Amino acid sequence: MARLDPRNWASWRPFGIGLRKPNNYLELAKAFRSVKGNRRYAWRILNQGTCDGCALGTRGMRDWTMDEIHLCNIRLRLLPLNTMPALDVSLLRDVSGLTGRKSAELRDLGRLPYPMLRRAGEPGFTRVSWDEALGVAAGGLRDARFGAYLTSRGVPNENYYAAQKAVRALGTNNVDNAARICHSPSTVALKETIGAAATTCSYTDWIGSDLIVFIGSNPSNNQPVAMKYLFHAKKAGTRVAMVNAYREPGMDKYWVPSNAESAVFGTKITDEFFGVNVGGDIGFLNGVLKHVIENDWVDKVFVDEHTTGFERLRRTVSEQSWEELEALSGASREEMFRLARLLGEAKSAVLVWSMGITQHTYGEDNVRAIVNLALARGFVGRDHCGLMPIRGHSGVQGGAEMGAYATGLPGGLPITAENTAAFTELWGFEVPGTPGLTAGEMIDAAHAGELDALVSSGGNFLEVMPDPGYCREALSRLGLRVHIDIVLSSQMLVPSDGDVLLLPAQTRYEMVGGVTETSTERRIIFSPEVEGPRIGEAWPEWKIFTELAARTRPEIAAAVRFTGTPQIREEIERAVPYYEGIAGLRSFGDNVQYGGRHLLAGGRFQTSDGLGRFSAVRLPAVERSDGTFTVATRRGKQFNSMVHEHRDGFNGATREAVLMSPYDADRLDLPDGAEVELRSGERTYRGRVLRAPLTPGNLQIHWPEGNVLLHETRRSPDAKIPDYNASVTVRRL
Repeated sequence: MARLDPRNWASWRPFGIGLRKPNNYLELAKAFRSVKGNRRYAWRILNQGTCDGCALGTRGMRDWTMDEIHLCNIRLRLLPLNTMPALDVSLLRDVSGLTGRKSAELRDLGRLPYPMLRRAGEPGFTRVSWDEALGVAAGGLRDARFGAYLTSRGVPNENYYAAQKAVRALGTNNVDNAARICHSPSTVALKETIGAAATTCSYTDWIGSDLIVFIGSNPSNNQPVAMKYLFHAKKAGTRVAMVNAYREPGMDKYWVPSNAESAVFGTKITDEFFGVNVGGDIGFLNGVLKHVIENDWVDKVFVDEHTTGFERLRRTVSEQSWEELEALSGASREEMFRLARLLGEAKSAVLVWSMGITQHTYGEDNVRAIVNLALARGFVGRDHCGLMPIRGHSGVQGGAEMGAYATGLPGGLPITAENTAAFTELWGFEVPGTPGLTAGEMIDAAHAGELDALVSSGGNFLEVMPDPGYCREALSRLGLRVHIDIVLSSQMLVPSDGDVLLLPAQTRYEMVGGVTETSTERRIIFSPEVEGPRIGEAWPEWKIFTELAARTRPEIAAAVRFTGTPQIREEIERAVPYYEGIAGLRSFGDNVQYGGRHLLAGGRFQTSDGLGRFSAVRLPAVERSDGTFTVATRRGKQFNSMVHEHRDGFNGATREAVLMSPYDADRLDLPDGAEVELRSGERTYRGRVLRAPLTPGNLQIHWPEGNVLLHETRRSPDAKIPDYNASVTVRRL
């Protein structure tokens, strides 16, 4: 008991009895019940597999940061997808009875066991052989304008690599993945400023750092296992600051179920909170930097020896008035000084960000503003320091690095004549030399009749992209849709002008030869095949994509086919030099962290001149008319668009909640539960008011339900990420 530290306890009530918070142990019990009939297989997956949930990475139920159980409810909620039996394919003969069902209901029907085909005008799908399915697909892809999209749901590196190679073998760079709609601005800005599109540190750097700053990031909902790292960081004396429009309850107090002290008494997480407007981050961060400069808190030695562009940045922020910065950020000059002093007095700090920073039309500049702060204080390349774009899904980091990206080749290389020539020589077929269509641009092209076919591996455009109606129309106009997945989704049921194919995929735990994933901290982790039941005629996705290419272009079949995942890993090592060691991963627990603990050790940047680059970030032109609010889309009790609970245990919000500050609710005379309509142009959303600790003038609604308010044309200029925010009026119904 001597090691207990009451200073950080959230409550003296054992297990937080009577307080609003998720019941982690009840959720464990729910997860246990959900895999009834396959519990032995589920147990083997938990103990022998690498987590297919968030991107923290595991070896079974252990990790590389500390010797504690590594298990969270997100992973447990995904177990049914990996263990459920096959669906009854007779249900697909006429899909009219399935149309309109919620995604959770469609998933619960079971795994896709066989290839299924629906011809234009037919009421549903009929079972076909793999040979017939591949023949239909090859006929529709040959000489066609097509695109391919891969979601991040548990997709391993091997599938990404083989898929992008197959697509390029068919003569196009129209291949994109879910990183496009989450961290693509981070990729653009980090490559430009530090030369590497990955986190610069490791999770061990959290523990013992003087300060961790979360900016537009909520790991308590999206990476809950990370909360045990924060528990240990707080025990080590680390201070935690949060910059956000909403004071997330789970980031205030959290009960870590795998640690006895935190499970009983909870843990105070956030020490300092800074409320800002949705989209006001640049105003706030530039104000913080202005204070850092004016108070002589800049690490001059680091700036002089390891960076370039500081003087231009200094002039830019000096020209930005405090009135401008306050108006944009929604925070006062004094609040900006408070964070500047925390950073200025800290000898070490880690800056962490996520979708609250990236999913804006100026997401790249948001990230550049964060990098500026880290460079000004020298918080890169050493212990307990770093830049961390934390990843929400296990497949995101590897997706872009494997080249499943419309604007990049394997290794994150730009699409240039020199690079495409190198891959042409490596692969034995000509690689296209112009960037392809991003995910959003594929939807635009389909809607405009300028795309003939779409291959979608997982994902659901009707749920993840802005304006579901626009996406539905786009999908319906395609001459061929190929949906590769393990379960049904609503986009599969959209009637089409052409053929719709459903191709059953294997999970990562079913793949012979095992697979790998890349975690947020750049750790490439092997996940072996796990003994258990197998579903119908499901294939690994690497084989599906390469066979599609081989059938479409038989003359290059030998160049695109693989014998198995070990051969794919051998080729990855040749194609992506910094993935050295991946070919040797073959047993449970095998891993290699590329770049080591610190990617930029000693302040040596991966830019052409070895220097970190400051960016003169100007203030975005954000105007909000009187009487309007900025609404952001938030995640609740869910994984990606897979909603697990109707009510969020952290704040009590149901899926139809419109989170509003008490100030705004009182001003508009709106009690909790009042039904309101949010309107953005002709787009409307109905929900119920719930008071929450939000910066006045801002609202939050759940994603994907709130996507109906989002405009499909609003994207950032470089990364082309959709803007998941809108300006709305509020009317009581």
